[in-house]
Amino acid sequence: MYEYKYVETSLGGFFSSATHRETIDENAREGWRLVQVLPTNYNGHGKPTAYEIIFERPIQK
Repeated sequence: MYEYKYVETSLGGFFSSATHRETIDENAREGWRLVQVLPTNYNGHGKPTAYEIIFERPIQK
């Protein structure tokens, strides 16, 4: 059995930096495994602007 964690992140923009690598590295150190990245918001041109990163890890009994 697994537990899941959902983290919102951004790939950055004109005035901001991307944070997805730091998010993945930080959660990996805590034992989470990357499962999938899903776009959640889009701009007027159809480009994703926000993402949800999904992590999983075995439930500790």
